Amino acid sequence: MSVYLDAETFMSGHNHHATPFTSDASNATMKMSPGAKGRMRATERAVYRYYNDMGKNKGNCTWGPGLLAHKGICSEDELKQKVSTKSVNLEFERRVAEAERIVRRKTKVALNQAQFDALCSLTYNAGIKATRDTYDFVNQGDFSGAAANISKMIKVEIHEGGRKKYVIAPGLITRRAEESAPFRVASPATTAGE
Repeated sequence: MSVYLDAETFMSGHNHHATPFTSDASNATMKMSPGAKGRMRATERAVYRYYNDMGKNKGNCTWGPGLLAHKGICSEDELKQKVSTKSVNLEFERRVAEAERIVRRKTKVALNQAQFDALCSLTYNAGIKATRDTYDFVNQGDFSGAAANISKMIKVEIHEGGRKKYVIAPGLITRRAEESAPFRVASPATTAGE
């Protein structure tokens, strides 16, 4: 039997900054749009078994549509483990819902639907710890800073020969370009004063 991280453990992280986050009320009922969720699901191809996300003996143990089982490569037993379509679909929906809750909780500026969708995708893929700086930029109204930060998030940690290193994941280049695009607009602080 394999143990995998649930969404709360996977996406948990503590804000190490002094300023507490308070949600913006306009984001309180937002959900990921069906189109964005469908595109994300297509990007996160469903594999009905456990696999190493960066290829043979590289990356992290993953299953279904890009669901992190744990850091580091899969064991031989895990690589033999199959997962059902129902399990993949349920876990994908659960983790999307968790990403939506995180975005609503961590944002204190109003977002448009495309920005909300982008932050959901980013949070789903990278987790809350890795996205902390992006949320800081967004909450400061620095959308160009958020876009630049998202665009830089193209490397993944892999373990090879007992050593860890960071390598560019080609699939993340396109994904991060799509996630950063909604933030390549005038920041709310700029438009509010004009």
